[in-house]
Amino acid sequence: MAAPRRTGFYLGVLSVGFVGGGLLTALLERFLPPSAARDFFTFSVTPALGPVSVDLLVVSFTLGPLALHVSILSLVGVAVAYYAARALF
Repeated sequence: MAAPRRTGFYLGVLSVGFVGGGLLTALLERFLPPSAARDFFTFSVTPALGPVSVDLLVVSFTLGPLALHVSILSLVGVAVAYYAARALF
C-alpha cells in the first residue's frame, strides 16, 4: 500500500507541468507556420483575478492582477509531469 501523497508533491507537479507546457506553447508559436494545428495547440484561456485592494488603516496594499495562462499544451505538460513524477517516486 502506497503512502499518501503530500500537497507539496502535487503543487510541484502542477508547477513543473505548467512551466513545461508554457515553454512548449511558446516554442510552437515561434516555429510553427500559421496553420490550423498552430491555432489549436497554442489556443489559450487566461482567467484573471484582481486587483484586490486592502486598506487596514495602518497599511494598505493592492494584490493583483493574478492571471493563469492555460493552453492545451500546458495541460499536456501537467499530464507528462505527473506520469514522470509517479514513475520516479
